[in-house]
Amino acid sequence: MQNGDTNSAQNGSISSVPRDTSRPLTEEELDRYSRQIIVPGMGKEAQLRLINAKVLIIGAGGLGCPAAQYIAGAGIGTIGIVDGDTVERSNLHRQVGHSTSRIGQTKVSSLITHLRGLNPLPTYVAHTTHITPLNAADLISQYDLILDCTDNPATRYLISDVCVLLCKPLVSAASVQTSGQIIVLNCPPTPQGQLDGEGGPYPPCYRCCFKKPPPANAQLSCGEAGILGPVVGLMGVAQAGEAIKIIASALHVPPPAEGAPRAPPVEPTLLLYSYSLTSFLSPFTFRALKMAPRKKSCFACGEGSRERLTLEGVKNGEPNYEFFCGLGGGPKAGVLSEEERITPREFVERVQRKEGKGKYVVLDTREKEHFSFGSIEGAVNVPFGKLLSKAAQLERSGETPEVEYIVPPEVKIEDEGEDVPIYVVCRRGLDSQEAVEKLKEMGLDKGGKRKIVDIAGGMKAWKEQVDPSFPYL
Repeated sequence: MQNGDTNSAQNGSISSVPRDTSRPLTEEELDRYSRQIIVPGMGKEAQLRLINAKVLIIGAGGLGCPAAQYIAGAGIGTIGIVDGDTVERSNLHRQVGHSTSRIGQTKVSSLITHLRGLNPLPTYVAHTTHITPLNAADLISQYDLILDCTDNPATRYLISDVCVLLCKPLVSAASVQTSGQIIVLNCPPTPQGQLDGEGGPYPPCYRCCFKKPPPANAQLSCGEAGILGPVVGLMGVAQAGEAIKIIASALHVPPPAEGAPRAPPVEPTLLLYSYSLTSFLSPFTFRALKMAPRKKSCFACGEGSRERLTLEGVKNGEPNYEFFCGLGGGPKAGVLSEEERITPREFVERVQRKEGKGKYVVLDTREKEHFSFGSIEGAVNVPFGKLLSKAAQLERSGETPEVEYIVPPEVKIEDEGEDVPIYVVCRRGLDSQEAVEKLKEMGLDKGGKRKIVDIAGGMKAWKEQVDPSFPYL
């Protein structure tokens, strides 16, 4: 019988759960899962597979909360949850497994509290940590199926690579603003280098589908870009549905011995969901894109991958996931010189109070929704994406612009014939550094005659150093 004891949840390890699919269901199990059991294709044996299964949910946020609710409700026997964050008030509009009363608790303990209230029968295992190259294999190896409910590409590549190495099926989802996506990877689980089976080519891993990560400046978190709760919730629920289907149909079992018949490959499909807030007449859309099977050249699962990708290598930092995703260098890592940066406190004392209005320009690269809640006095809003787009247009044309190309014409950019300096600010001090570099690449510093300076730490630091009442979002 399933065990709701808390001991395993305290130390993050899994005790052995019997995997008997011949035993009768208990009276409580029959009563609790009866509406699910009578669905065509389920029945007693499929329900027992769920009860005997061990599922790891990586991320207890907008995806992980709804996924965990339906995983627990379905009766998955052992549910592990990985997350190193604590519950914040800003989480609650979408992370439905938490509550106002649990703000400040770890997300793992908060979500497990919620799940026990929903279904006390499963064993809940708390892993109160972030997943890293050092611990990924130890965590993933304990489970039958993995749900990637994280929010950044570097972690997605890490999880997929380890799932390939350990022959684990993976349900991966992502969501930001008003769109989301979900895909089932490495299912049925297949060893590295195994490209074809009896029924055709095997499904891909994450690297097969997305050989290159998005540009670093396009990797926006929910905190940067925003997210609507129903969108991410829909993706999380879909993850749970895929997990239940995989386990009930026994596609999560380890690969059979060499020479034994394998499960038929599953056709990989990327499901995309989106809708528009700006046009209420436009309906939401679902699109299903057929994905290519495993690629021979894939670094993780293709031919020769056993020499390129190993568990030992992952633990030793090979590959370097942060560097691969463009997060290990460049302006976002803080390469601007001290002369190119100024703290918010220094800006107030040395610029605002001494120079006065009209002696400088403040360029705010946040999105207009962030900007609408407050800004530095006199700041001009030029969203970061728009700035990058203009920079790309200039690069194609080969022209050198005047500053009016970026700053609206009504903004004063000269004082008695002298070029006024430009101070760039963003939300947390990351995009603004790259913006400074882009503005200089565009020639707007006039060969050093005009100062272009980053306000370090962005509006987050402004709130901390200058104005505690500022509505930082």
